[in-house]
Amino acid sequence: MVLELYLDLISQPCRAVYIFAKKNGIPFQMQSVDLRKGEHLSDAFALVNPMKRVPAMKDDDFALSESVAILLYLTHKYKVPDHWYPQDLQARARVDEYMAWQHTTLRKSCLRALWHKVMFPVFLGEQVPSERLAATLAELDVNLKMLEDKFLQDKAFLVGPHISLADLVAITELMHPVGGGCPVFEGHPRLAAWYRRVKAAVGEDLFQEAHEVILKVKDSPPVNPIIKQKIMPRVLTLIQ
Repeated sequence: MVLELYLDLISQPCRAVYIFAKKNGIPFQMQSVDLRKGEHLSDAFALVNPMKRVPAMKDDDFALSESVAILLYLTHKYKVPDHWYPQDLQARARVDEYMAWQHTTLRKSCLRALWHKVMFPVFLGEQVPSERLAATLAELDVNLKMLEDKFLQDKAFLVGPHISLADLVAITELMHPVGGGCPVFEGHPRLAAWYRRVKAAVGEDLFQEAHEVILKVKDSPPVNPIIKQKIMPRVLTLIQ
């Protein structure tokens, strides 16, 4: 049975899983789950992932959730090139270190930036006070500096000379505020050069394909009130 990946490419972890599978020639069937229509909240999807979140994966009768767990499962099962998740103990620990850090720091900042700048006013029809948006963008800039100074430093990629899971997870996070019109790489020249290297390592066409939805998110139609009522509690738990 073909590996099934349940994804919506508006989601940054979904984009990371999608790019990784496509780049490494992993055969899979994509099952689209439209977050903006609340399809992840359906009883049918709960049979795949009771937590009602994407990404999710089914490999025959084995189901798995959480993007990092899925990425590591695919890494081990399909024996992808070593640079993605190095065998060297210390290099691997650096990948793990970044992925542990980003979940509670960079990811939350990037989510807030997108929602406060675009999704609340455009998608949900609710304005965000200017001082709140300014605080959100300032928090994002602090975490961008940490990404640049602590993790990237003067290396080509976050762990060393080659792209790894850490870079893939990081860049898909950063494309969230980019999709919201935030000038993420202005004032961060090392991050801007890293961004170009990651795109080249992934492949320009695949990178663009994976990020097409988020780069057009400003054109999203307003959500209907019923769906808004369903998704708002989940959104607030993610960005507060």
